[in-house]
Amino acid sequence: MFTDLVSIITPAYNSENTIAETIKSVKAQTYENWEMIIINDYSIDKTSSVVKEFSEKDARIRLVEISPNQGVAMARNLAIKKAKGRYIAFLDSDDLWAPDKLLKQIDFMREKGCYFSYTAYEIIDGDGESLNKVVTAPPQQRYKDLLKQNKIACLTVMIDRKEIGDIEMPSLKHEDFALWLTILNRGYVAYGLDENLAKYRRHEGSLSYNKFESVSWVWKIYRENQNLKVAQSLVCITHFIVRSLVKYQHLGLLHELVVFRKGDGASVS
Repeated sequence: MFTDLVSIITPAYNSENTIAETIKSVKAQTYENWEMIIINDYSIDKTSSVVKEFSEKDARIRLVEISPNQGVAMARNLAIKKAKGRYIAFLDSDDLWAPDKLLKQIDFMREKGCYFSYTAYEIIDGDGESLNKVVTAPPQQRYKDLLKQNKIACLTVMIDRKEIGDIEMPSLKHEDFALWLTILNRGYVAYGLDENLAKYRRHEGSLSYNKFESVSWVWKIYRENQNLKVAQSLVCITHFIVRSLVKYQHLGLLHELVVFRKGDGASVS
């Protein structure tokens, strides 16, 4: 039976310095009917012991250990399979939520009668300090819109799987973007709540990839995951590049030629 339980999907790898703050942001939620499934993806630091301290005191927090390292897509998929909730939400092990994130988003989805939603968010630095850069949420995204730019940040997403059904992220780069496209290609519309309800932590020293390499991943999604023809893929990739540049210019990040990612995790491009 589905209930209004929210299952929070959190992959973790070597997150001992940030995951406590992430968990605390979940425990501070005004909407209390949630479970947090943390997949420790074979961390070699103290991530596991940090999470255990919380899980021993709060049964809503579930720690799952996996070995060897599987990568963020597989970790998320395992958590999704173990999830019991009607709603699926995503939160990486160094990102944060505002205390009313779940409550406001569920109310928004009920009012809209929608099954897939996302919110605005802000970018913080590795120390958790605000960079005064807020990424807004457009009112809605259809399949044709999302093909031209990914405006749906993973840490803000909530999906009603009572309607949408089982979901799974593919094992490729920008796996979250590929999943959103697959859902919207079935005719669903994603609706945006334009309130800043999450914080994306941007690490200056984290693993980063050349922007051109990121474009190649998007191209692979178009051609191999979404099975678009070459001509349509060319049109979409042109829009994707131009709109990404405009976004980075707006955020004052145009001088950077990298997409910051957490391990193999989802980008916020």
